[in-house]
Amino acid sequence: MADQYDLIVLGSGPGGYVSAIRASQLGMKVAIVERERLGGICLNWGCIPTKALLRTSEVYHYMTHAADYGLKADNIGFDLGKIVDRSRKVAGQLNAGVKGLMKKHKIAVHEGVGKLTGKGKLTVTQGDKTTELTARHIMIATGARARDLPFAKADGKRIWTYRHAMVPEVMPTKLLVIGSGAIGIEFASFYNDMGAEVTVVEMLPRILPVEDEEVSAFMEKRLTKEGIRIVTGAGVEKIDTSAAGVKATIKGKDGQSKTEDYSHVIVAIGIVPNTENIGLEELDVSTERGQIKVDGFGRTNVEGVYAIGDVTGAPWLAHKASHEGIVCVEAIAGEKPHPFETWNIPGCTYSRPQVASVGLTEAKAKESGRAVKVGKFPFIGNGKAIALGEADGFVKTVFDAKTGELLGAHMVGAEVTELIQGYVIARQLETTEAELQETVFAHPTLSEMMHESVLAAYDRPIHI
Repeated sequence: MADQYDLIVLGSGPGGYVSAIRASQLGMKVAIVERERLGGICLNWGCIPTKALLRTSEVYHYMTHAADYGLKADNIGFDLGKIVDRSRKVAGQLNAGVKGLMKKHKIAVHEGVGKLTGKGKLTVTQGDKTTELTARHIMIATGARARDLPFAKADGKRIWTYRHAMVPEVMPTKLLVIGSGAIGIEFASFYNDMGAEVTVVEMLPRILPVEDEEVSAFMEKRLTKEGIRIVTGAGVEKIDTSAAGVKATIKGKDGQSKTEDYSHVIVAIGIVPNTENIGLEELDVSTERGQIKVDGFGRTNVEGVYAIGDVTGAPWLAHKASHEGIVCVEAIAGEKPHPFETWNIPGCTYSRPQVASVGLTEAKAKESGRAVKVGKFPFIGNGKAIALGEADGFVKTVFDAKTGELLGAHMVGAEVTELIQGYVIARQLETTEAELQETVFAHPTLSEMMHESVLAAYDRPIHI
């Protein structure tokens, strides 16, 4: 007799486990299926453990620059094994937390590989044991994995994906990072701060290509100043590995190819949705380039089958998956939520310095045919930033010149990944420049730069 549920969630990442909890809150009998560890890639091998590593490198950077703060620190060093161990313990703590949440909300956890076998049917296989589950509703939240170079697949020794880069057995001496999105730049920042010689290669004309052009330009200049070599408009043509290291052939924007030696390579060229071998073909679920096609409520073309998170396409972000899942579950329960949209999802890069943004870039706003007003305020004009010794960066806001709508916000500098939420809330509440100008910001705080940037868009800045 198959185990029966109202909802089965396939995958327990930040989209899956959050959806399961919300469904339980709404009175559903819920099961979640996970082939590895509760919490998925984000909690165990992505968002959280990488931030633990980046915190370590940030502290190490401050230790090596103690004299800038009037402090003395001698014989500074690090233990790579303990750095990795701390990161894994952080992930382990949160994994245990998700287990506790599943128990609290009476969600059945089935460990093993899940596969759709028919309408409302799913099997879970672990070793020689196969269990059949049934439910009126099945949600696919299987996430994604790192994309390999077709000519040089990751081996975990010399060629790494993000997973390998989080648990290094040795510290790279000369590191090549292929790809300059958030993952590539975060690892470049970490390893550079820990003493590796780092080169970043990006095929497009600028790093962090989804960000505002001014942010990209600032980051290239700043990372270069920090000692990272940036090569844009270039591609890696060939990689040869040996016990001694890596030989990489890089074709530059001038069309010339050059072979260089590295100790290790991190491949950060995007992700591939985990949609193979989960039974989509059994039910003829529609996909496009491997991504599952859904509407604003997570519904696929097959009744009773839903999909959320990375398997449904960009933006590939944990918070997008969580919110998408909640909308989907509430729609199933008849709660009549607003359909899920991506117009107000913030993006964050936790490098040093940090990058954060939401909404349209200046270029995209202009491409949409709008007249815009743009405000920009530098960290050097903020007392708190100067006191922190973090006076490098800026806040940029883009407004519709006719309506005062906040079209986008773009930040680079210390703690901007925390600051960005203020603009996200403002956009969600349809706040205009008038309300933002009249809002009181505490002093001294970094958030004052948000106010000043708004004022600057209307020629009213106070401190520049």
